[in-house]
Amino acid sequence: MSIKLRKDYKYCIVIPTSMGIRITPTDGQPVHCSSTFMMQVTSAESNVGSVSSYLGLPVKILTTFVKGSPIARMIKDNLAQRHMDYEGKEVEQGGPWGYRHQINIADSGYGVRGPRVYNDRAGEVGRTLNVKDFDLDRIFGQEGAQIVHMSGLIAAMSPETGEFCLEIARAAKKYNTRICFDLNYRATFWKGREKELSAIFAEIASVTDILVGNEEDFQLCLGIKGPEAGGKDIAAKIESFKGMIERVKKSYPNASVFGTTLREVVSANSHLWGAIMAEGNNWHVVEPREITVLDRIGGGDGFVSGLLYAILKGWEPEKWVQFGWASGALVTTLLTDYAQPADEEQIWSIWKGNARVSR
Repeated sequence: MSIKLRKDYKYCIVIPTSMGIRITPTDGQPVHCSSTFMMQVTSAESNVGSVSSYLGLPVKILTTFVKGSPIARMIKDNLAQRHMDYEGKEVEQGGPWGYRHQINIADSGYGVRGPRVYNDRAGEVGRTLNVKDFDLDRIFGQEGAQIVHMSGLIAAMSPETGEFCLEIARAAKKYNTRICFDLNYRATFWKGREKELSAIFAEIASVTDILVGNEEDFQLCLGIKGPEAGGKDIAAKIESFKGMIERVKKSYPNASVFGTTLREVVSANSHLWGAIMAEGNNWHVVEPREITVLDRIGGGDGFVSGLLYAILKGWEPEKWVQFGWASGALVTTLLTDYAQPADEEQIWSIWKGNARVSR
């Protein structure tokens, strides 16, 4: 089968997100032992647009900025470098205790020492994302988009962002834009808001075309029973994952593509990496294969990034999950948490297991 995409469009992918910065110690060291750090622009959602934007497809980011902030300038310059358009309100900082862009402090781990991530989102300007600040009829009706990619991270950040994502889903449905929803459950975001967020996630999932999540996401966001998270011998759980996705399909029949990644951690630098995708009544499984990991953060976003690119290119469904798997594997070899492919062949070489020099 294929996903029917709009033929009249300006953007292949439109992505609502809250942009921020990631701070990582150099040389694979823990945060508390380090005095030298690398700072880079990040957001889980913009990561998903990178395979398409680097390979020449038009991508647009919907976000919000702190007015006059050098971090906001850094973010805008980074998005431009990644060949992405952006649109967003400029919000006054409001003094030293006002708004700012989120900070993600990440220890990448090394060998037997696992990664640790510290999220500092106090005063995050992205929590002010409001549908009133965007002309959705222009964005989806006049400009047009083939796919809108949304994340549960944004839907759960605040009541305003939840309504923002709901209205985007409704506008996308109105204008025949396909919806990709990565559930991205975060317990700290849901605490005390379970009833409210369950209703928001259920409505978005009910109109979604491409639904992505891991075993924890499907269970905690949508209440669908699945296998226990993590553990060893992830390959043995494949049938359990299939059963979970079958239950999701029955509850959310509008979706035609369901995807999840499989990861078994041997050490911080060695993972078994696999993926499962259902399209229609067909299953496509990538059995877990060993990959060498420089930094694991962003691998799941890379999978979705490659998956959407393959769908946009109109390839056969079997290639969707293969290109997604290889795109995720590519991200784990980079210090950025998003893919920066030189070309399609670089990603296909990863799928083929060909790491020989290219001259």
